[in-house]
Amino acid sequence: MKKRVIFLSLCTISYVQSADLERVIVKERINSQIIKDVSAKEIKSADLSDVLQKNVPSINLIRRSGIANDILLRGQKRDNINIIIDGTKVYGGCVNRMDPPISHVLTNNIETLEIKEGPFDVENFGTLSGLVDIKTKKPTQKISGDIGLNIGSFGYQKFLGSISGGNDRVKVLLSASSEKGEQYEDGDGNKLSQQLKNITTDTTMAKAQYQSKYENMDAFKKSTFMGKVFVDITDNQELRLSYTANRSDDILYPSSKMDALYDDSDIYSFEYDINNLSNYSKSINFQIYQSEVDHPMSTKYRKMGAITYKTHALTTKMQGIKIKNSLNIKNIDITVGVDASKRNWDGHYESNGTINIMPNGMPMKSLNDIDTVNQALFIKAKHSFGITNFEYGLRYDDTSIESENDYSSINGNIFATINATDTLTYFVGLGKSSRVPDARELYLVMMGSHVGTPTLNETKNYEIDFGFEKIYENFTIKTKAYYSSLKDYIAYNTANKKANADGDMSSFHSFENVDATVYGIELSGIVLASDRIYLDYGVSYKKGEKDTPLTGQNGTNMPDMRPLKTNISLNYDNSEIVDAKLEFVGATKWSDIDYENGEQELAGYGVFNLKLSKDFKYKITLTAGVENIFDKTYATTNTYKDLILLTAGGDTMLLNEPGRYFYLNGTYKF
Repeated sequence: MKKRVIFLSLCTISYVQSADLERVIVKERINSQIIKDVSAKEIKSADLSDVLQKNVPSINLIRRSGIANDILLRGQKRDNINIIIDGTKVYGGCVNRMDPPISHVLTNNIETLEIKEGPFDVENFGTLSGLVDIKTKKPTQKISGDIGLNIGSFGYQKFLGSISGGNDRVKVLLSASSEKGEQYEDGDGNKLSQQLKNITTDTTMAKAQYQSKYENMDAFKKSTFMGKVFVDITDNQELRLSYTANRSDDILYPSSKMDALYDDSDIYSFEYDINNLSNYSKSINFQIYQSEVDHPMSTKYRKMGAITYKTHALTTKMQGIKIKNSLNIKNIDITVGVDASKRNWDGHYESNGTINIMPNGMPMKSLNDIDTVNQALFIKAKHSFGITNFEYGLRYDDTSIESENDYSSINGNIFATINATDTLTYFVGLGKSSRVPDARELYLVMMGSHVGTPTLNETKNYEIDFGFEKIYENFTIKTKAYYSSLKDYIAYNTANKKANADGDMSSFHSFENVDATVYGIELSGIVLASDRIYLDYGVSYKKGEKDTPLTGQNGTNMPDMRPLKTNISLNYDNSEIVDAKLEFVGATKWSDIDYENGEQELAGYGVFNLKLSKDFKYKITLTAGVENIFDKTYATTNTYKDLILLTAGGDTMLLNEPGRYFYLNGTYKF
């Protein structure tokens, strides 16, 4: 009996459906995965992409540097997946994706992550193929906090601290951290600068190497501050204010021509909740937010910038407002809302810190102060009918980008969960979602050449997800299959650079719409060996094809489609001795590639990681770990040319993952 109780508790933690207690939790979670207590458990570094790829089989890492890396979710990236931080929408400033949205929140500030795959979100603008919903820590009434120190291989150091407290009316949270890291070494012992040398040996590309005085510089420095104030105005009204500042300096991106001089972001949020206002308002939530990013990337540290260094300086600002009202009518939970936002994106070029001027006397721009304005209405509902739980959603969007591009769309979904027995659940979901082209895809100008395609249509995703979840005496299994039909998918086409018969390169379009399909299957669960030992497992397989080749091309393979990835962890929980986790992350060979647009075959890989954690007296916790135990040399990230990467002798630079990495973390909580 004890084993059964512990097993069901593990299922609850993993959001695996079980008996009545677990069913209450799972109703809204059957189509998502949640990672809890991130700030306490994921302490290796601030890089959220690393946490996601180790915990979610359908997520792959896009490695660009020692930190601030990006992700793929079911083979989708950039604007095809949505990143939400405490209800705010944050964009990066870099057109070459050096500062993806998830790089603007640090793991030590995160409480939970919810990953919702597919087009099953109507609250947020632009959820095409998935949503990563990030919730940061909240202030508490009781005085509490922590102080931590983390050290690791390759000169990694991190200091962090937080304090929270208040009274019946006001609660405050303050959190700060600072970290830095030297250039990591891959399994062959090559630092980032040496990996760059290995690909740029010819005289033409040698100028992309680092100058000797910068060859051994640190890979990054990063600090953050987060402050929150929650005020209970009355018993049923709450005001929530928050501010987050992220400051990053000298981040090296060796596989690109430029590095980030700095990357600064500021996120402001104001929320007001009113509960139990009337029979027609169970709760009203009002939120207004703003996020700003300042990102200059430069050749300053490269040989090509020894005399005159070039800088591409970009800024972006996102302002949004959302009002939603929740009510219950005849046992149907309904939420209706209004969502509006405005994103500005601007960029220009500089030489030695001075703005480049065009012959007409105007600054040389890459993005000319472009606004994307969205207005939307949404409604969602959920209710039960017998053994079946239903969730519905509908959203209408009206979007304008500058005065040239206007888009409108109606998106919606329905998701049904059938509780056949206490231990068996079936589910099926149908949905349609869309996302508009961004300013880069429409209007980007690279040093006088028009790269954007201003005639792009918005991308639409028609998808079905279905599967089941079954609990046995000592293990669980959950399977999910999906089929996604993408209409007007926005693809990068290198052949368009050669499409002008007259040889005029001042105007070519790198992006075009194409219909495509993506389908796959995911498998996950838990195996209980004893009261203290259990196994988590997850496997994800996917395949993608364009319906027709792009202009001037022959292939139809979709990019970013590493076929199979698996995550397995063996856990030993014994707080009296030690908590231990042995983890395996691996993937098969990547051979179905979009070779005409820069991808190359990648070998499969498999790495093992070990983490040990022990709670001591006086509320001190020590955690030690080693990643890539066998010091493998491998790459997870392909070379699709929608990113501007270094190419020498016909080969685009692959960036290897870190080699064997040791770390030690000490935390004191009060």
